Amino acid sequence: MALTATDKKTFASIILLDEIINKDRVFTTILQSDDKVLEPLLVALLAKGYLSVDGNKYQVTKLGNETFDNFMKRYNEFLKMYDIYSFVDLEKGEFAFSKYFDVDTDDEWDKYKNNERFEDLRIAVALFKKINPAEIVFMSFLDENAFDTQATGWQIDLVDDEIWKEIEHICETAIKPEDLGDDAIEDMVKQGAALLIEILKEEEKRQQEDQQNNNYNNTGVVEETVVEESSYYEPYYDPFYVSPFWLVPLFLW
Repeated sequence: MALTATDKKTFASIILLDEIINKDRVFTTILQSDDKVLEPLLVALLAKGYLSVDGNKYQVTKLGNETFDNFMKRYNEFLKMYDIYSFVDLEKGEFAFSKYFDVDTDDEWDKYKNNERFEDLRIAVALFKKINPAEIVFMSFLDENAFDTQATGWQIDLVDDEIWKEIEHICETAIKPEDLGDDAIEDMVKQGAALLIEILKEEEKRQQEDQQNNNYNNTGVVEETVVEESSYYEPYYDPFYVSPFWLVPLFLW
């Protein structure tokens, strides 16, 4: 699967918006040093209304902030929802996360889930749900800090083809829905969603128990502050369900 020019432009733009919004990086209309290679992208964002210019500095507009917020909704859901499908034993039909509460330490958990018997089905699930698989890989790269904007020359890396070719290669070589069969992938999607909701409910139960043990107010009444995140994911019991914010194009180029 080839990454489109739009994909590359979109993902690079997310990196730039993040730099301006969350990391207080300043880009000026007269770019210096390594920033010069970013000019075509910044100008494109300006032309489409995602950026404006204040004095000689690029600023994120309301549209730019809304676009970035929509991406972050996707990204946060990716970290929660799609991680379930990262480690699946296809032979046994077993999810590594089914043992999530049985492992005591982070080191033990990392060792367990990285067993070679587990396969990564995130691309297959994305394709099944009609989500751009390249965006899923891009998000996994973000989670692993593959775009290290503190490193010298990161701007050149962003406009160079190497990292995009790596994402492309992962998309091309990943397990696809057709490799599993229609019934199998649908069943895996259902199982994963049910497992996630089960894990979230158990986490909520434990948080509530902690509050009951530790967080009483002055009248001795338990303060209920547990957020029931599990209810948010209940629509995912339907294997074909996708949150609406995945259906909106991030940028209109």
